[in-house]
Amino acid sequence: MVDVLSQNEIDALLSALSTGEMNAEELKKEESENKIKVYDFKRALRFSKEQIRSLTRIHENFARLLTTYFSAQLRTYVQIGVASVDQLPYEEFIRSVPKMTLLNVFEAHPFEGRILMEVNPNIAYAMLDRVMGGSGAGMNKIESLTEIETRIMNQLFENTLDNFKEAWTSVIEIEPFMVDLEVNPQFLQMVSPNETVVVISLNTMIGDTSGMINICLPHVVLEPIIPKLSVHHWMQNKTKRNLGESEFIEKKIKNTFLPIQVELGSSDMSIEEFLNLSIGDCIELDQRINFPLVIKVEDHPKFFGQPGKIKKKLAVQIIETIKEDEHQW
Repeated sequence: MVDVLSQNEIDALLSALSTGEMNAEELKKEESENKIKVYDFKRALRFSKEQIRSLTRIHENFARLLTTYFSAQLRTYVQIGVASVDQLPYEEFIRSVPKMTLLNVFEAHPFEGRILMEVNPNIAYAMLDRVMGGSGAGMNKIESLTEIETRIMNQLFENTLDNFKEAWTSVIEIEPFMVDLEVNPQFLQMVSPNETVVVISLNTMIGDTSGMINICLPHVVLEPIIPKLSVHHWMQNKTKRNLGESEFIEKKIKNTFLPIQVELGSSDMSIEEFLNLSIGDCIELDQRINFPLVIKVEDHPKFFGQPGKIKKKLAVQIIETIKEDEHQW
């Protein structure tokens, strides 16, 4: 981050330049020399800042979905948020995780390769304790999980993959599924040690227990969809999606059928007059022939029209739209 100079520092710098104590050309030369940065080829940065920001947005959404999911499953206070997003060699990531931890390995078609979700032992056991009716106390006993406990943990995190799928929907449709559950990172070799991976660290709070959930995305997995992580692609897709939805809605509305009724008039008569009606009798309507007819759509007056014929069929011609305050019913 660039340091912001105070007003006194600015005044001192201007004074030094004006008196000749400092040379502007030397400052420019020093600045150009400082632009040289040391680059470690063993720790290649294969993702741009823009792509890292896109991955951060995706997993911020994933963190919100996980918060809702675990709150419902564990019935306790749960708060999950993105703490950091870094790219580093896979070997460095594996060395940073605890010796015994919960490692959920899964695949997500059409991605090629495996993705890793590492859960801090304290967090994992707090979840297990809540599922089994406990208070949610954190305790590291991952290395001695029973078969039943392993099955419960596997099912709990397997259901989080639906949230992972939903978080990635804005970029690509994926079908994630659990492959393995491991506790020792030394037995897990997903990619070569020098392969660049993106590690998304989620700060997790389960009741009074806190810890980290780390998601490891190898570069080889994300490589096919890296162009889709640009802001330009996101905005373009969003515009196309909005246009597509609008056209779909418009098409559906245009194909909707509505009942239309035209009233020729009405008449009131007593029950006795109605019972005495016979073939050939005429009923006088209260509609005058020089007045327009009311056309109703879904029983609501919408138009004025006049009766007529088209090719020996009765028809009505719309002559005016009824305003809301023009016709009261």
